[in-house]
Amino acid sequence: MATTEMKKPQTPGEGERKQRSVRVVLLALMIAMLLAMLDNMIIGTAMPTIVGELGGLEHLSWVVTAYTLATAASTPIWGKLGDMFGRKGVFLISIVIFLIGSALSGMAQDMGQLIGFRTVQGLGAGGLMVGVMAIIGDLIPPRERGRYQGMMAGVMAFAMIGGPLVGGTITDHWGWRWSFYINLPLGVVALAMVTAVLHLPKKRRATGTRIDFLGAGLLTVGITAIVLVTTWGGTEYAWSSATIVGLSVAGVAALAVFLYVETRASDPIMPLHIFRSRNFTLMSLIGFITGFVMFGAVLYLPIFQQSVQGASATNSGLLLLPMLLSMMVVSLLVGRFTTSTGKYKAFPVVGGALMVIGLFLLAQMDTGTSRLVSGVDMALLGAGMGFLMQITMLVAQNSVEMKDMGVASSSTTLFRTLGSSFGVAIMGTLFTARVQDEMAARGGSALTERTAQLDAASLAKLPEALREAYQHAVAAGTHSAFLVGSAVAVLGFVLAFFVKEVALRGAGPAAGERKPAEPEGTGGGAAKVAETV
Repeated sequence: MATTEMKKPQTPGEGERKQRSVRVVLLALMIAMLLAMLDNMIIGTAMPTIVGELGGLEHLSWVVTAYTLATAASTPIWGKLGDMFGRKGVFLISIVIFLIGSALSGMAQDMGQLIGFRTVQGLGAGGLMVGVMAIIGDLIPPRERGRYQGMMAGVMAFAMIGGPLVGGTITDHWGWRWSFYINLPLGVVALAMVTAVLHLPKKRRATGTRIDFLGAGLLTVGITAIVLVTTWGGTEYAWSSATIVGLSVAGVAALAVFLYVETRASDPIMPLHIFRSRNFTLMSLIGFITGFVMFGAVLYLPIFQQSVQGASATNSGLLLLPMLLSMMVVSLLVGRFTTSTGKYKAFPVVGGALMVIGLFLLAQMDTGTSRLVSGVDMALLGAGMGFLMQITMLVAQNSVEMKDMGVASSSTTLFRTLGSSFGVAIMGTLFTARVQDEMAARGGSALTERTAQLDAASLAKLPEALREAYQHAVAAGTHSAFLVGSAVAVLGFVLAFFVKEVALRGAGPAAGERKPAEPEGTGGGAAKVAETV
């Protein structure tokens, strides 16, 4: 599989065969990515049925929290293992672990077992996401990578739209256990395709290299504490409670010690030198902000549409269609433009501006806002995210050496995951507090215990005065949440101006085009790796 610097010119037939091979590999990678993204969307609609059969309502949140924690904590470790031992084998192991977790979850006999098996599933999911991104980084030069962005955006849109529909259909007709079993045939297909078609240069572990167990442990503790704070704060426990304060202190302390340990480790789990690249650091921060905005919007837009605009909860994924479609279309167009020109600096700036505008307009929604107006506002927000979603990963990967592709991909993914946790927590706290205050002021304090849980069907049963009070309260809560989201997005817009346009590795589409200079000490490894497929 090794390649040399001098090659005979490819015949048209050879080039076409290699292109087909790349497409087959990408199909397998997209299936694996779909597994990780679709899972939580499907399980969400099955949860009431699961609780009805297994009981354990008091532990319900842990079914999601255990999966999220395991995914976030394992992501950096999977990335480093791929860099050390080879991308393909580590990726295949992550698929197997995910499938084992899925099968065991489907066989769970009580809530405790389900939570434990979901943890196993989450460990595998962490490797799926970073594995897909890192393999694409190895396989396709950044200059050529843009043309495939639409595929990744499409998978994300399908997961968010189709997840609740698929989950509801499976639960109603086959039972909730098939919400987990459905992963098995898809996973086996991905496993077989990756095994048969993906060929990457084998990596040999350098003599004397040791796994940074101490760094991995400290990072896991820090990430776990942060995710628990953002998950529990303001819901399970008050923000000022001993539990939340203790977790915050433990998380900050663990991460501080982690940074010190990484400066001393011979082969750190997260090499800090990657953050010396201005572009990499900026893209990590912009990715954090994009995750903050996106997952906050995904959670609270359907609540507004169901509670205020009277939309049905049955097809909840379809409520986000304007945002997700615009995100997918813009991402596809941006990718094609990047491939043809190699230019990308304007996209983070334009994307940041559109996110700010979209969020500010969404913050102005009230009880009289029509679905058409809210749909246009959502489309603006989606377009902003479309300019950013894949560009952040593309530029981050282009800013590091090929040997650090795994940790670069996992670090960027981790920042986006942490951003989503903070976004849901902060926007959720503001939303809930504002709704409760408005309900108390309008004499509807009896509803404040579960204010954010009323759908259109439940609201229809309330007295008119109480229903109107609740709708005004939800509109006020939405205003607060999205106003803060727009303020956070302003920071992303400002950071985008500092991105430096560094030539993307790999040849452009034009024949005979001069190869751009290699950025920031990197080699042209991605172009060479692509030849081995």
